[in-house]
Amino acid sequence: MIAVCVFCSAAEDIPARHVDLAGRTGAAIAARGWTLVSGGERVSMMGSVARGARAGGGATVGVVPRCLTDRTDPDCDELVLTDSMGERKSVMIDRSDALLALPGGLGTCDELFEAWTTRMLGLHAKPVVVLDPDGHFTDLLRWVDSAVDSGFIGTRSRDALVVARDVDTALDACLPRVRRRVPS
Repeated sequence: MIAVCVFCSAAEDIPARHVDLAGRTGAAIAARGWTLVSGGERVSMMGSVARGARAGGGATVGVVPRCLTDRTDPDCDELVLTDSMGERKSVMIDRSDALLALPGGLGTCDELFEAWTTRMLGLHAKPVVVLDPDGHFTDLLRWVDSAVDSGFIGTRSRDALVVARDVDTALDACLPRVRRRVPS
């Protein structure tokens, strides 16, 4: 079974289109027969992606630091509690075959950069994909491209990050390079 980690916002004062995008993404993951790994919170985009996956018959794994258990999604098929945000990121990456970032803020960018950096360090070879249908990440990606031009980021690293404008293209980018995890 393929597991896709979705990084996304838990902020509650965001436009509804982002919450809807998360729900559609969860449903599309379930429609492919994949498992969703997420931050395990019941609010905003995090809650919506999990509800979308479950509504489509998909399994959900929520990874929550103990400091956020008051926001935990009670309907996760599997709930993993961690001692820190750093451990949460590691578990989410380890439990997934592909990593997908939806629009979000600091936490989402932190997770995206952790997944991307650990890939470039050779700690995994999982696809790292950004779903950006409305230009949310435009300025961040412009900075990345500038850092490539300045030599701070290599072209190989930039090419490892896939940017998609729609859910199906983003999920297709997760599939070709997916490698099944070897149980430990």
